[in-house]
Formats: sequence, structure tokens, C-alpha cells
Amino acid sequence: MIDNSGYIIPIWKQPDWTSNDIIKYVKPLISPLKIGHAGTLDPFAEGILLLCIGKMTKKVNELMGYKKEYLAEIKLGKRTDTLDCTGKVTKIKKFKKIDSKSLINVLNKFKGETNQIPPMFSALKKNGQRLYHLARKGITIEREPRKIFIEDIELISCFEDSITIRVECGKGTYIRALARDIACLLETEGYLTKLIRTRIGNFNEESSINVKDFKDWLLSQKHIQD
Repeated sequence: MIDNSGYIIPIWKQPDWTSNDIIKYVKPLISPLKIGHAGTLDPFAEGILLLCIGKMTKKVNELMGYKKEYLAEIKLGKRTDTLDCTGKVTKIKKFKKIDSKSLINVLNKFKGETNQIPPMFSALKKNGQRLYHLARKGITIEREPRKIFIEDIELISCFEDSITIRVECGKGTYIRALARDIACLLETEGYLTKLIRTRIGNFNEESSINVKDFKDWLLSQKHIQD
């Protein structure tokens, strides 16, 4: 087993796993040590999920403050209730394609500190209830805007009705909500079709472990007792 000094382990989450699935998979392998993670990834998304094991669980809040980087693909012309590809289409508004320079000018408006209204499908609480519980019942309530900080946003590609962007941002930024707000400035609707968290702090894909390789990783540690 792992010793009590604890570990911070970057796991590369696949879209067919939830963040909770990964915790459930790893927990029996490191028992009786505690385990937590620093920042949930949506079920449809992939990318880095930082696991904190043993004494490193005390660093969860610190790690959640690390800068994050995402690649996001946004479908334009439609909005879903979840603001991603798992939801039902609720709004349709024709998108008139614009040139890359105009797109970049729109994206640049989101750099720096801005206010963002969180999605209804989120784990935030209102009067003790998770918003996504209310959303699943068809209930929509007002959410207070929250300050977020986007350090950089870059246009990677654009097609007839979709764009791919790279985003570097701080804690509390919802990329699904960002997709909604970008579409709004483009005078249309939008939702995420793909989301990859490519970096948290200095952790990237190269330094990450596929969850299915976690057992082998455990066996490779010098503190393992046969």
C-alpha cells in the first residue's frame, strides 16, 4: 500500500468515466487512506483530474486555485439545457458565419476579470439544494453572477457552425457558460460538443496516468509492500 505521506496523482479522465467513478475505482486500492479530487470534470469531458491521497487531501483547496487550460469545441446555432452535448436542444437561432478576425475580437472581450452566470446544471447550491437537482425537475432559478478570470483565450479553428478555442482560466470558470456567452455575443446560441482539460498548474497529459493503469502505477511505487 501507499505510505502515509500521501500523493497528488494526475489522472487522465476518459469521457466514459465520471469524476466520482474514478474515486470509486481508486479508493479500494489505497484503503484505508483518504482520497479526494481537486475539481470535478463534467461526465462528457476528458482530461486531467487531480487525485489527492492521504495527507495530500489537505491540499485540495490549494490545488483548485491552480490555473487550468482547456480545449473546447462549441457548436453554434443551438443551445441545450445542460449547455453541452448531453442535453436537449432548447433554443435555435441561426448563426451567420463571420471571419476569423471578427471571431478573435469577440473572444478577446472575455479576457481578464468578468462576471459569469453559472449553469443551472452545476453542483452549486441554492437554499441547500444542488442546482442540477432542480434543473432535472425542470426548475430554473436566478443565479448571481460570479467573478471569474480568463488569462488567455485563443481561436484554434472555425468552421461553418462550430469553433474550437483554447482557454486559460482561474478557479470557478464554467466553460459551458463561457460557450453560451460567446455565442450570445455572436448573436446566436451555443453549446459544448467537446471539452478537454489539458493542464492544471504544471500537470499535463504527459504527466498523467490513465485510470486503467493505476494498479500498475501502484505496483511501481517503492513504498509498496508485497
